[in-house]
Amino acid sequence: MNIIEATEQDAAAIHLVMIAAFREYEKALPPSSALDETVLSIHNQLLNGEQALLSLENSQPIGVVRYTLQSNVLSFFRLSVLPEKRGQGIAILLLNELETIAIKAAVPFLQCKVRVSVPKNIALYQSLGYSIKEEQMSRGIPIVLMEKPLFPNIT
Repeated sequence: MNIIEATEQDAAAIHLVMIAAFREYEKALPPSSALDETVLSIHNQLLNGEQALLSLENSQPIGVVRYTLQSNVLSFFRLSVLPEKRGQGIAILLLNELETIAIKAAVPFLQCKVRVSVPKNIALYQSLGYSIKEEQMSRGIPIVLMEKPLFPNIT
């Protein structure tokens, strides 16, 4: 397995993995907005500053994470692993690669937003050193903003 920096040409692969991963949330109220995204919308976002990492196994996409990099924070979203590939550490490898990118760019924090109704995701991030920074509402959905400092003595 390897992880590559995705380009706009990878929009279809990103979409494929993301839709497969987020399909479990189609009955959530409201359903995840990830399910509304298209290959074209992802392509356009990648052209407009969004970035993504793609995990490949035998040249086939199995995981993805999208992110934006600012001077003080790397915000990631849509962390997705094919359902049949879960439990193999792919999400952790993608998150570790994000940390490497942020550290090289001297960005002190990683952040993500997680639905309160998905405690397994909150627990995963907490096990990796993330803490809940604040509670918010997004589209009427309770979420938490989670953050991980990457340098000592930063909070």
